[in-house]
Amino acid sequence: MNEMIDLLQWPAMLVTILAAWLVGSRDRRRRKAGFWVFLASNALWIAWGIPVKAYALVTLQLCLAAMNIRGSYKNRRREHTG
Repeated sequence: MNEMIDLLQWPAMLVTILAAWLVGSRDRRRRKAGFWVFLASNALWIAWGIPVKAYALVTLQLCLAAMNIRGSYKNRRREHTG
């Protein structure tokens, strides 16, 4: 089980990199997808962080998830205003 948890950090890292690339896009659809991918990466990091007792990382991911939700909301508002 510990080995499986250890392996989870690699997909979490890759998903985080993909999310950053998408959010940095000029295309609104890619940016919107990036916020959702970031939320998936937050969930992966939390799933890895709890069993290994990386509570600072878990707290960070919860804060980043809140910022991603805020960013998604602001991106959606921007779409509707032009």
